[in-house]
Amino acid sequence: MKAIRIAVIVILAAVAVTPAAAQERVKFEPKFVKDVPFYQEVTTDVKQTITVQGGSELKLSHSQTFQFKWLPTKLEGDKWTVELTIEGMKLNVDIATNQVSYDSAAKATDGGGGNNPALTEFFKNLKDTKFVVTFAKGGVVEKVEGRDEFLKKLGGANQQMETVLKKILTDESLKEMSDPMAGLTVAGDKAVNEAWEKKTNLPLGPIGSYDRTLKFKYVAKEPAAAGSDNVHKVEVDVEMVYKPPTENAEGLLFRIKSGKLEPFNSKKGVYLFDATKGYVKEAELTVSLKGTLKVALGNSTESDVELIQTQTTKLKTQDSSFVVVAGPVPGPGAPPPLPPMPPK
Repeated sequence: MKAIRIAVIVILAAVAVTPAAAQERVKFEPKFVKDVPFYQEVTTDVKQTITVQGGSELKLSHSQTFQFKWLPTKLEGDKWTVELTIEGMKLNVDIATNQVSYDSAAKATDGGGGNNPALTEFFKNLKDTKFVVTFAKGGVVEKVEGRDEFLKKLGGANQQMETVLKKILTDESLKEMSDPMAGLTVAGDKAVNEAWEKKTNLPLGPIGSYDRTLKFKYVAKEPAAAGSDNVHKVEVDVEMVYKPPTENAEGLLFRIKSGKLEPFNSKKGVYLFDATKGYVKEAELTVSLKGTLKVALGNSTESDVELIQTQTTKLKTQDSSFVVVAGPVPGPGAPPPLPPMPPK
């Protein structure tokens, strides 16, 4: 019996001094390979309920999808130059059952399938727009070139929209929008249960701005799936603080004088990061806000407007383009297409 006790003590001592297996750590930063593109699709769905003082209610839903191509072209030192192209877009807006839609891949007489000529022309000018993005060490967006050309291109279709966009698309906001990691990039590497955060300001020009805080936490490595066995799950909490505009409402038909929007029904967002590919494979983020804004329409009396808004953004990244060119849509009563002929 004494010999058994001695053996147990020796085994426990050996375990105590044996170094534990190193915990896996992950670098959450983009990877680029010269002349090897990757593609992203970002879809944003917004649902709003607006109640004007006096009881009238307006419901609005808005869905937009942008399809991007990222092409790394040059590495100098530790800085990458990447060409970003808007390959396609889709838009669906429903304002009190009045619908507007656009699809850049649809083959129609108006060039895009839209039912609003001004909107169609605006989005046609967005397609094939290119930016040159410089990434510093660690995959942080350093600068974005192409803003002035972009605004000039859009101004030809809608002068009023150009005025608003100049105030919204600042250099900093363009850097925020040109981040393929959607804010996930962080210096150093992280182990499971480690957390970090990122604070940003999202300017909306004459509409105001948001102070946003993204609180990330590396949760776990995902089980191996088809195509990748190196995917990692990160959860994120979002804090949003709305600030009314401090400038005039040039380019808009209304002015937001004051107000406060607060988050409700908070829900954790999820990022799936492919460490082998070096990109966010999938992400989903939902933000819900509600509050009251004091709004003036033209020179009219100010009114209190209650706003409830839920916005869900989904991102996908893959190695092939998301753009699928659709054929012409058959008109009412058109016969179905003929079946393929059998081989001879």
